[in-house]
Amino acid sequence: MAAAVPADPWLALRAHTPARIALGRSGASLPTREWLGFAAAHALARDAVQVPLDTAALRRQLSADGWPLLPTLRSRAPDRASYLRRPDWGRRLQPDSAALLQPAPARAGDPAALPPAPDLAIVLGDGPSALALQSHAAPLLAALREALGVMPGRPAPVLAPLAIAEQARVALADEVGALLNARLVLMLLGERPGLSSPDSLGAYLTHAPAIGCTDAQRNCVSNIRPEGLAIGPAAQRIAWLVHEALRRRVTGIALKDDSGTPLLAPDVAAGGPAGDAGAAGAAVSGADAVAGVDGAGAMPGQNGNA
Repeated sequence: MAAAVPADPWLALRAHTPARIALGRSGASLPTREWLGFAAAHALARDAVQVPLDTAALRRQLSADGWPLLPTLRSRAPDRASYLRRPDWGRRLQPDSAALLQPAPARAGDPAALPPAPDLAIVLGDGPSALALQSHAAPLLAALREALGVMPGRPAPVLAPLAIAEQARVALADEVGALLNARLVLMLLGERPGLSSPDSLGAYLTHAPAIGCTDAQRNCVSNIRPEGLAIGPAAQRIAWLVHEALRRRVTGIALKDDSGTPLLAPDVAAGGPAGDAGAAGAAVSGADAVAGVDGAGAMPGQNGNA
């Protein structure tokens, strides 16, 4: 008697990727197990888009870790439905939030009394997956703080207080960085969920942030999550980019990642399980980001997070 699900010769490759390959068949259809798995992954992706960020919990966690925090910021998108329909609203601060970042001496007409400009402002945006930010932002920041301060021969950069932004897209960080007069801005953002990665976090680094910066001016480290690019290697890669961006005064297509950090975690390089297909760890320049090479599985020409 023939088996209900014939053996697939690609089955051994499934150990190396969560991508949906070698699913088998039952007659002319997918096996019930695979169909149910697809439906569950689709539901997780939809939930990741719709579930709001628990901002209060994230603020408590970051405060407990010793991070100074700015007041919570909001984009011009008033709610999730508007955020999804109007990406441009997610790229600009709501006027009241922008006013919170105006330094008091500037409001009083005394620019000479402005505080020193920070080297780096870090913005935490919910993006299309608040789940990613909720799950991975705190451990990534802890690892990044250590990595930024321990690189030999390089002084630790001066950091601005952290900013958490709701209904945010990547470009929102440009306005925040400009208002804080920061040399660099780093946006940590939940990436557009994929069918195998509802919790992928992206990091976007921009030198001389200003409203109107393009994706070609950014470096992106994507697919940060336990099943993709692990927290430790991601922090090392971001720290290297931060130091080099400060030294060379550029990011994006002018700053290639030649940090020498292995692209694959040791167990993966040795043949163990990998993350998303082709994205076990991705650090790409602005030119690549424009082409949609991100861990959330964007198709060429699309950047669902921008």
